Amino acid sequence: MSTTLNENLLLAVPLAPLAGSLIAGLFGRAVGRAGAHTVTILGVAISFILSAIVFFDVMNGASFNATIYEWMSVGKLKFEIGFLVDSLTAMMMCVVTFVSLMVHIYTIGYMADDDGYQRFFSYIALFTFSMLMLVMSNNLLQLFFGWEAVGLVSYLLIGFYFTRESAIYANMKAFIVNRVGDFGFLLGIGLLLAFAGSLNYGDVFAKSHELAAMNFPGTSWGLLTVACICLFIGAMGKSAQFPLHVWLPDSMEGPTPISALIHAATMVTAGIFMVTRMSPLFELSDTALSFVTIIGAITALFMGFLGIVQNDIKRVVAYSTLSQLGYMTVALGVSAYPVAMFHLMTHAFFKALLFLGAGSVIIGMHHDQDMRNMGGLRKYMPITWITSLIGSLALIGTPFFSGFYSKDSIIDAVKLSHLPGSGFAYFAVVASVFVTALYSFRMYFLVFHGEERFRKPKHPESPMAIEAAAHAAHGHDDHGHGHDDHGHAHEPHESPWVVWVPLVLLAIPSVIIGAIAVGPLLFGDFFAHGVVFDKVIYIGANHPAVSEMAEEFQGWALMGLHSVSGLPVWLALAGVVTSWFLYLKRPDLPAVVRRAFGPIYTLLDNKYYLDKINEVVFARGAVAIGRGLWKEGDVVVIDGIVNGSARFIGWFAGVIRFLQSGYIYHYAFAMIIGMLGLLTLFVTLGGK
Repeated sequence: MSTTLNENLLLAVPLAPLAGSLIAGLFGRAVGRAGAHTVTILGVAISFILSAIVFFDVMNGASFNATIYEWMSVGKLKFEIGFLVDSLTAMMMCVVTFVSLMVHIYTIGYMADDDGYQRFFSYIALFTFSMLMLVMSNNLLQLFFGWEAVGLVSYLLIGFYFTRESAIYANMKAFIVNRVGDFGFLLGIGLLLAFAGSLNYGDVFAKSHELAAMNFPGTSWGLLTVACICLFIGAMGKSAQFPLHVWLPDSMEGPTPISALIHAATMVTAGIFMVTRMSPLFELSDTALSFVTIIGAITALFMGFLGIVQNDIKRVVAYSTLSQLGYMTVALGVSAYPVAMFHLMTHAFFKALLFLGAGSVIIGMHHDQDMRNMGGLRKYMPITWITSLIGSLALIGTPFFSGFYSKDSIIDAVKLSHLPGSGFAYFAVVASVFVTALYSFRMYFLVFHGEERFRKPKHPESPMAIEAAAHAAHGHDDHGHGHDDHGHAHEPHESPWVVWVPLVLLAIPSVIIGAIAVGPLLFGDFFAHGVVFDKVIYIGANHPAVSEMAEEFQGWALMGLHSVSGLPVWLALAGVVTSWFLYLKRPDLPAVVRRAFGPIYTLLDNKYYLDKINEVVFARGAVAIGRGLWKEGDVVVIDGIVNGSARFIGWFAGVIRFLQSGYIYHYAFAMIIGMLGLLTLFVTLGGK
């Protein structure tokens, strides 16, 4: 077979979802609901099938790295659209399109009664196109296009219910926080462009050692260190790393399908993918790697703590996403790039499963998201129950489930690392195992087991109870629907087949993909040959964690069996048992613990006060700076110059007006005087 992939086939991968998006968005009324979901699902399905074909071709030695379209040339600098397809890209293409396809199918059931049905399908197909352009790019310009495009579409999706004030706040927050990270990302790209003279990955990587020898102008800092940290600041925004994580929990205001798409396989993994792709640069800066490691460790541990106190089922899964992204980031920091990508892949399946499972529960509970109003749903929603259990077991790293192989590999890689910060990171990822199991099975037990609390009046602190009380206080209580307010009107029910089929299809890889992929991805030749570098993922000789792990690897089965002698498995079991005891055996104890640790609970409930700090320091600071620039810069300086110029011209025009008398003899006299003046000037100059 050919070693070069077909260019037209690659073009069809991102363009098929784009075509579906445009048809659903521009002609939504003409094609109707059925037409909108048909064209978008067909587009994403075509993209997934083609991605699978590309994947198998790449496994057989094919690759692609070429310019598709030259947008502009400025001297020697070229701005191009191009594709780089190797094993890293092919894997991301399959993950993105498969999860997106499941979300598209699921959306038919979840959004069945929504007025914005066609608009939603248009958005999620456009999101898929944007992510594919990002992962398939072979240059920093196209990478930045995809980067910003997923940010823009996420803004539209998080604020999908644009009449709801909380949704408007959430999408603005996501957009602004990501702009902070993107500013750093743009600075990093600018530095590489300025000193490497190109935006193409291959050209930049070819000069990586030359860049590593340079200092940032005017300082003793390494140029590559500054550039890599700037690039990673972009990843901190997109992949929601501390302290730029604050947008992600609020993004739950969007419909559940987009929560799965954004937080499982697409937007939040863009930063992980970008750092992996830029590994030839990061490997040459231990300072940048240590920075990445510490940020990831803080995110993994401290965001996990916040999941323990959440009562909204979607927010628990959202904080779980933050914590797992921290795991991936730690793996990047200790140069275990294959391990980070492995966890990205396994996480995409089980996290999408958990989000869509949460959405199925919300449908069954008639759009109540508060876990305090649930319980005992196992017998009412058997398919959602078993698939959610599979997702939870994968998330906590249960041996032989997919999450076990990737999480355990991250912990081993951190343990073997000698970079500054790796000691704290090891403590963080190990402690997070217990925390993850605690909040995951707290959610599982509260939702599917124990007392059927939906038969009782709603918890007084739940949003539905607060809303009902507010309506009653304003005299809007409809006594004919009083049972709805207290949870008696509806029995929970299993979701329709378009909802549970994607759950089953995601549950399968959540169980088996780890065992299948652990050998080839981490210790085989999956990442052995790159297109623009000697390997797809470059690992320097100073960071041998993955190679040391390879010496001890004896296959997926023995890895699972040997795990029982390791600390992580027992910590996960301890977390599950603790959850069972607190929320099933002694459900009265959580309130006692909450009172005993009141200050800590308050700190966690207020999310470390980071939202308030952002509002007081950064948001108000930005407003103050803006107001100062308006008053001093705009009103005093700019308006002063503009208005002063206008006043001067008015005065000058007033003076000149006296010379415009309208009498011809006045103008003739002025011409004669002028001629005499010119003659005098010429005679004088001629005399000299």
